[in-house]
Amino acid sequence: MKISEVLIKPILTEKANSQQETLRRYAFKVARKANKLEIRNAIQQFYGVNVVDVNTVVVPGKSKTRFTKAGYIKGQKSAYKKAMVTVAEGETIDLYANI
Repeated sequence: MKISEVLIKPILTEKANSQQETLRRYAFKVARKANKLEIRNAIQQFYGVNVVDVNTVVVPGKSKTRFTKAGYIKGQKSAYKKAMVTVAEGETIDLYANI
């Protein structure tokens, strides 16, 4: 897989930001078919850092309902794969530089 196919986007939440500061761990939304080696190589090539550890989890989809004039509308949010990447000590990834 190409780098652009593996990495979809970084996850920017309060929990992810606190882990960036304390544990040097960054969260990314990645392709469902990507494995840990592909994720490690993509991060190292794209951001130029040394990756120490990669943890992955498949976040399940949630069912959502809402009430409108037409009645209840039911839907399903899609599942996605999340990768938690730990970089080497002394290195950082600047996620806000491209915004």
